[in-house]
Amino acid sequence: SPLPGTRAEAYSIRQLFPNALVLAGPRATKVAVEQVRAPSILHIATHGFFLEDTSAGNAAGGGLGDEASTANPLLRSGLAFSGANLHPPAGEMGILIALEASTLNLWGTKLVTLSACDTGLGEVKNGEGVYGLRRAFFLAGAESVVMSLWPVSDYATRGMMTAYYRGLRSGVGRADGLRAVQLATMHYKGREHPYFWASFILAGERASLAGAVDRLR
Repeated sequence: SPLPGTRAEAYSIRQLFPNALVLAGPRATKVAVEQVRAPSILHIATHGFFLEDTSAGNAAGGGLGDEASTANPLLRSGLAFSGANLHPPAGEMGILIALEASTLNLWGTKLVTLSACDTGLGEVKNGEGVYGLRRAFFLAGAESVVMSLWPVSDYATRGMMTAYYRGLRSGVGRADGLRAVQLATMHYKGREHPYFWASFILAGERASLAGAVDRLR
């Protein structure tokens, strides 16, 4: 379904970083993401998903065909881009699964923000951590990843992300900046419940973005 808040989110962040490239609407394609080459920051605002393992007898859907029934969690999590809502097989061209994301060129990328639902979910492998989009973007080379643990509010997320990047622009650390935004959001009337402010977490490097911010100004 449409996410009107994501377009506003992207252009609100663009006001903070005029040199940033924004791809929205039909330009926000899977192919465009696959062609990125180590951007300082990669911000993706869209639908995300993690499917349960149907090979274990669990019900799952999402239009991924046989891939959804595999035991590999990197084939059961992903992000939706332009065209993903079309009927298969055309719609599958708009789905970037985690295994594909792991092959992106993000070596040198300071921060990947997955501003979407369930992007921090995955399957826990003993001694190896969580397998899903989180693992995929680290394998691709990202220094740190911001992701969500449950479905998020399109409207509330726009405000949080804009405030988060405003803090990053001023030199606040990646982890400290996220915590500050969450503390501020929980004091807004109507957003006191953790659903609105506690979903996003950061994994990886916690320090400020330093020179990466200057290149986007």
